[in-house]
Amino acid sequence: MNDPQAIGRDDEIDRLKQQLAHAQSLTALGELLGTTTHEYNNVLMTIINYAKMGMRHKDDPTRDKAFEKILAAGERAARITNGILGLARNRSDDFEPTDLAKLVDDALVLLERELRKYRIAVETKLQEAPMAMANANQIQQVLLNLLINARQAMPRGGQVVISVGYDGPSQMVELSVRDTGGGIPQEKLPRIFEPFYSTKKGPDESGKGGTGVGLAACRDIIESHRGKILVASTIGKGTAFTLRIPRVPERSTAPAAPITLGTRPATPATDQNQSKAG
Repeated sequence: MNDPQAIGRDDEIDRLKQQLAHAQSLTALGELLGTTTHEYNNVLMTIINYAKMGMRHKDDPTRDKAFEKILAAGERAARITNGILGLARNRSDDFEPTDLAKLVDDALVLLERELRKYRIAVETKLQEAPMAMANANQIQQVLLNLLINARQAMPRGGQVVISVGYDGPSQMVELSVRDTGGGIPQEKLPRIFEPFYSTKKGPDESGKGGTGVGLAACRDIIESHRGKILVASTIGKGTAFTLRIPRVPERSTAPAAPITLGTRPATPATDQNQSKAG
């Protein structure tokens, strides 16, 4: 017979985890707003300056150039706004077909200024892959967390490689973030997903990192998707995190039963692959 007190404790733990995830989501949104506000101001200044140039000059070539620059800046502003709104809305716990490549594009729009500021080059390898059955908002949070961690691992600059692919035998869509930072010691790898464990000394100059909550929350989100999060690291070469998320079922003729964040398989799905990231 189940112990009512134990069940009550488990329910309370789940409730506190949900509250922590919500608080962290709001914190991440606030940090992104701070980062993108500067970029948005740069876009507005571009629009204003080229509008003034078009008003001052009456010749067609100059005006055409001004209009082209204004259009490009306006389109970038729209992408930034859509990225922020995408994080702020659709906060339900439902899973739906999700294009991981699009999430990568949206994340890079939001973090472009920060990555450029810290001299981080970005390479994307977006292979054709089926839709993942996921909560786009939650996976976006995980991706942003991994990208910020990668940037922090390269204080003197470096490269991030973001890949999307598909593993047919397991029917898993894969999203990986690889950096060229200093790497994580092998003895610390088994603990990096523990709550409040961190390999960092504290927040960096941007105020991010150091609490250890981030990767633990990432693990919980991926487990709720019935997926896996793997890490591979080599000292002096870098670290790679790989998310493996089930694809949308093939030839599904009936609507899938609703899936809610927080439901997990009986056996934890998180895997820590400590092979080298060569």
